Amino acid sequence: MEKPKIPFTDFEKIDIRLGKIDEVEEVSGSKKLLKLRIDIGSGTKQSIAGVGERYGIDELRGKTVAVVTNLQPRKILGLESEVMLLAAFDESGQLGLLRPDLDMSAGTKVG
Repeated sequence: MEKPKIPFTDFEKIDIRLGKIDEVEEVSGSKKLLKLRIDIGSGTKQSIAGVGERYGIDELRGKTVAVVTNLQPRKILGLESEVMLLAAFDESGQLGLLRPDLDMSAGTKVG
């Protein structure tokens, strides 16, 4: 389903950067949530992401991924999530994290 069109000025408000996943751990009480500590260049932020059914802890550690860095933090199962991983879902529900095809530094601006 297509979402409504937004002005380009709204899109410009979103701060998307590359982040390097430094730490990964399971979230107690959830099969799919993982707690990630992500280096975004200017510091480390936490993300609570529903990717645990697709990716293992060791598979994520050290990966560089695209993240939205300027969302208001929110609590998920009592844990604060400060940044959001960007991912794609195909028709079958398959999940794939958005990642650069070149080796790039944490904090690199996407857009």
